Amino acid sequence: MNLMQGLHRFHVGDRLSEMAVYNGTVYLAGQVPDDATQDIRGQTQQVLAAIDRLLGEAGTDKARILMTQIFLADLADFDGMNAVWDDWVAPGDAPPRATVQARLAKPQWKIEIVVTAAI
Repeated sequence: MNLMQGLHRFHVGDRLSEMAVYNGTVYLAGQVPDDATQDIRGQTQQVLAAIDRLLGEAGTDKARILMTQIFLADLADFDGMNAVWDDWVAPGDAPPRATVQARLAKPQWKIEIVVTAAI
């Protein structure tokens, strides 16, 4: 499959796709933790691992992220999230990023991350 041409959707459900690729750009749906019983560090690690998996499936990686949007349920978790982020982000390739507080779809989620990347 040539992901540089046409529109390709991945993991398509009734409500959303986890990822779409168009014109060499990867658009991820908001990624949330599978195990919401963990603290912000654990939830952040889960979300970043999901991002790594999806980007890998599209043939790219975190060094090619164009933009990241981070939604935190509580800004008190900002430092804990950043500690995990700082260990994960590709050295010298930190993408543009916005972090905001938001009410997430499930109250047990502490974080949701949306990524756009180049192939």
